[in-house]
Amino acid sequence: MSDAAARLLVVDDVPENVRLLQAVLEAQGYEVVTATDGDAALELAASAEPDLVLLDVMMPPPDGLAVCRRLREQPDTAVLPVIMLTASEGSEKRTAIEAGADDFIPKPFDRDELLTRIRSLLRIKRYHDTIKAQATELLDLNRTLEERVRPQLADAVVASGDASILRSHRRQVAMFFADLRGWTSFVDAVEPEELMRVLGEYHATIGDLVKRFDATVGFFEGDGVQLFFNDPIEVPDAALRAVRLGCALRDAMAELTAVWRKRGYDLDFGAGIAFGYATCGEVGFEGRSDYAAIGGVTNLASRLADEAAGGQILVTQRLYAELEDAVDVEAVGEFTLKGFQRPVPAFNVLAVREPVDELHATREALGTAPSVDPGM
Repeated sequence: MSDAAARLLVVDDVPENVRLLQAVLEAQGYEVVTATDGDAALELAASAEPDLVLLDVMMPPPDGLAVCRRLREQPDTAVLPVIMLTASEGSEKRTAIEAGADDFIPKPFDRDELLTRIRSLLRIKRYHDTIKAQATELLDLNRTLEERVRPQLADAVVASGDASILRSHRRQVAMFFADLRGWTSFVDAVEPEELMRVLGEYHATIGDLVKRFDATVGFFEGDGVQLFFNDPIEVPDAALRAVRLGCALRDAMAELTAVWRKRGYDLDFGAGIAFGYATCGEVGFEGRSDYAAIGGVTNLASRLADEAAGGQILVTQRLYAELEDAVDVEAVGEFTLKGFQRPVPAFNVLAVREPVDELHATREALGTAPSVDPGM
């Protein structure tokens, strides 16, 4: 919603005042709807869905104060910006604020001051609408990702013959955390619409890899993601699968961050992976439950992700020992992590070594496989 596209509801029992406000606001490109009494104002607030209300205080019942209180009682208009106008200041300003008004302007009003305050409240409403839309988008994305988790749970239940897999149990898992470097500064610097665009691109990138590597989604919130492997369905290569996903995500993010930098956004990606035992199972309450893996391995992966520089995938010594013959890494030293008494050694994953058979198959597909002399 741009300011010019905003719809304003003007409420005053004096027709001349309504016409004056309408002329001032329409000259600025606003769409204006009007009412001359409180009951009509409440009906328009519900049906016309205005972005802001200019509300006279002194009107026949219900007066402006009563209308404002009733707007605040309804979920759809609870945060609708309201500017109250009155010919009398005195104690009415405090009364108006107590009734739920966002601002108060005495009559006769200063045109420039009124327009400035309108623009300010509309900007706040845009942020609120964006946050609401973002929450809805995240819920939809989580619902989509949960659709991938639920079949895993269903398969696990079928395999076990009962629902015991949903109960708390211990399982060795590979835990993966990732988020964006520079995210906080970015959020403070851009318009909500662009934030949503970047977030959508990032989510789509990770969502594709969740499907490709059969990861279980722990959570997916804002720029942060938690995935884990080997539960509820056991896999023999949980640690390798987590690292492969991390490397694939790094490659995809290299392309995406290059696009973002062309737009002037200094964002990068970092991740942390740990391998160990977690307590797994269904958590939550009736009507809303999730499947989670909780424990030291979860905290360790999260802390490593916090320490990762742009482009780094930091793994624990335990995980590197599991994959020593399958990955190329560089030691990055020890980190003092919150919640851990001793410094934690970590390694940055440079690449996953492709198995010889897979490498040969890839070269054959590209026509670059070395020829073999039948006589040898």
